[in-house]
Amino acid sequence: MSTGPVPDLDPHEFPEHEARAIVVGALNEDLGGSPGHDVTTEATIPPPQTSRAQIVARADGVVAGLETIEFTFTEVASRLQEQSPTVHLLVHDGERVSAGDVLAEVEGSTQVILIGERTLLNIISRLSGIATHTRRWADELEGSGAMVLDTRKTTPLLRVLEKYAVRAGGGTNKRMGLFDVAMIKDNHKLAAGSITAAYDAVKARFPEVDVQVEVTTTEEAIEAIEAGARFIMCDNIDPDLLRATVEAIRATGEEVEIEATGGLTLERARDFAETGVDFLSVGGLTHSSPILDIALDLAE
Repeated sequence: MSTGPVPDLDPHEFPEHEARAIVVGALNEDLGGSPGHDVTTEATIPPPQTSRAQIVARADGVVAGLETIEFTFTEVASRLQEQSPTVHLLVHDGERVSAGDVLAEVEGSTQVILIGERTLLNIISRLSGIATHTRRWADELEGSGAMVLDTRKTTPLLRVLEKYAVRAGGGTNKRMGLFDVAMIKDNHKLAAGSITAAYDAVKARFPEVDVQVEVTTTEEAIEAIEAGARFIMCDNIDPDLLRATVEAIRATGEEVEIEATGGLTLERARDFAETGVDFLSVGGLTHSSPILDIALDLAE
């Protein structure tokens, strides 16, 4: 089993169960509960009215989460006891789009369309923004041999969807949470007394769990490998020292995956990739990606 990123994930396997739960919660938030009310739409639009609409990209980017469009309308329609609008997707998650491109066509109850509009746009704009940002990193690293990883710095309760968006943008997922991979960081080293003590304690308590170790010096990296670690995170190490650390790790003869982390920028991504690391982890993929501007326009 790899000690690095989560293996065997289909990059386009959409987390439907989690997405439906998010849609329900987001609609409850917007409508004041379930079934809730959109006082403006319910007052101005008669229930029998139908409309056609387009969901349109307002900027260039990479799309993700488009299946939530149908999920949202289905949930709204159920609350109103109306038939759900038909949704025809014209692009797929992971595809690049340009400003003005129509992503989906919708036809059905005007009330349902307008009530679900903001919820679905919030979700797909957020996920598409992450996919777009990730694609920039993946493009920058192309051919370097290094891959971009996400982190646990995600929006609470949106982690599964945001990590899906990273995959849609060409990135790779790291651990999903605190439960699936052990990650020994600086505070663990201090509390346990040393890297070796922390590593031994994890393997004694959870022998089946992969262990990753964060290091800040070449000496710490070698200690971690001697303890048994096979995934090393080099935190806030400049490219020159990082290159020397990678060389020292490779010289051990052990099969070790190496990650650069901490303070990475897109402008310097190539410099870090060319040190020989396998991965660059970027918390900003999920905590700082701007949305991709997407709109819903009713046909006149």
